Amino acid sequence: MATRVVIVYIDYKSPYAYLAKDPTWELEREFDVRLDWLPYTLEIPLYLGTVEGRNAHQWRRVRYSYMDARRLANRRGLTVRGPQKIFDSSIAHIGMLYAKRHDAFRRYTDLVFDLFWKRELEIENPEAIRAVLSEAGAPVAGFFVDNGYRGHFELSEPESLGFVFLGGQYTEYVFAGPAMSDVLAAYTWLTATMSAFARICANPVIIADSRV
Repeated sequence: MATRVVIVYIDYKSPYAYLAKDPTWELEREFDVRLDWLPYTLEIPLYLGTVEGRNAHQWRRVRYSYMDARRLANRRGLTVRGPQKIFDSSIAHIGMLYAKRHDAFRRYTDLVFDLFWKRELEIENPEAIRAVLSEAGAPVAGFFVDNGYRGHFELSEPESLGFVFLGGQYTEYVFAGPAMSDVLAAYTWLTATMSAFARICANPVIIADSRV
């Protein structure tokens, strides 16, 4: 009989998803199943209100939830520190899909959960997520777009990247990596000194173009 696939939805900003992660992995060991992990971005203000607009009942629900999560975490030697704002975890979830494509999902997920709940990872920061991907063993790339107008980036499709600006022309510089240190070195060379810009303007080049 073919191995059954069990779809698991998680959100990195959910303490209960963090606590359920390791027991869920045990399903693959105990049963003939394969887990397919997918992101589910919770819209917390829709059911618990915004920080500014919560009523007393909603605050009690929030405080009890984290008290309960810390109690369960303490039993397993895990750290759960309540977040200091309502986070948007969509960038971390894009990183999750990328990590899956490059066989780095488990390491990436362990790092994101552990660091975020220790308040050591800003999951809304693309550079922070890119660094975690690199540490997890996934190849990383970066790009720099030079344009003075407001822009919109489309990152929802795992196989493509789109962006549009409200005016003007743009120049895109792509840093192929594959390690985070390579991306940072190329970005620093491009942006750190005026002489670097002068060299680029005098002799335009494509630094790298590798879609990983």
